[in-house]
Amino acid sequence: MAAVFSATLSRPHVVPFLSSFPPIPQTTTRRRLPLSRQPIIRAVNSAATPTKAEDQPSSSPPPTNTLKPKKKPVYSMKKGQIVRVDKEKYLNSINYLSVGHPPYYKGLDYIYEDRGEVLDLRIFETGEYALVAWVGVPTAPAWLPTDMLIQVISSFVKNLRNSIMKDCN
Repeated sequence: MAAVFSATLSRPHVVPFLSSFPPIPQTTTRRRLPLSRQPIIRAVNSAATPTKAEDQPSSSPPPTNTLKPKKKPVYSMKKGQIVRVDKEKYLNSINYLSVGHPPYYKGLDYIYEDRGEVLDLRIFETGEYALVAWVGVPTAPAWLPTDMLIQVISSFVKNLRNSIMKDCN
């Protein structure tokens, strides 16, 4: 006990209970070099510089690049396409059941009747999904499986063509 006490007295500037810890070194401020004197660091391709192992001939062939470029996924729809939701498929889906709406809930009728625009398409683990935003409806876009979406643009074009033909006759 006396040895520890005498050690603390030899360093009076240290608090007695911190005497077992080493002193904290004082850091000095480092002056920065001007930009003209700073060394230039360049990246070097490590494959370009030969190593000792590469200088010696080997019996095995060099490894070939086995990385193949990723193929772009093929989607069933395109961005910007006009769609609406198939009501029967949606009401029987996990998406509707997870929300917990009561049967015959009328608050979602706009997704069956109004036009929705496909903003993005992704393939997740559970399948292909589309981010759909509804035109003129102030609500957030929703990720829905593409198998429950109906493409509206083809039926819209048919109706437009029929109405133009009626006007011409």
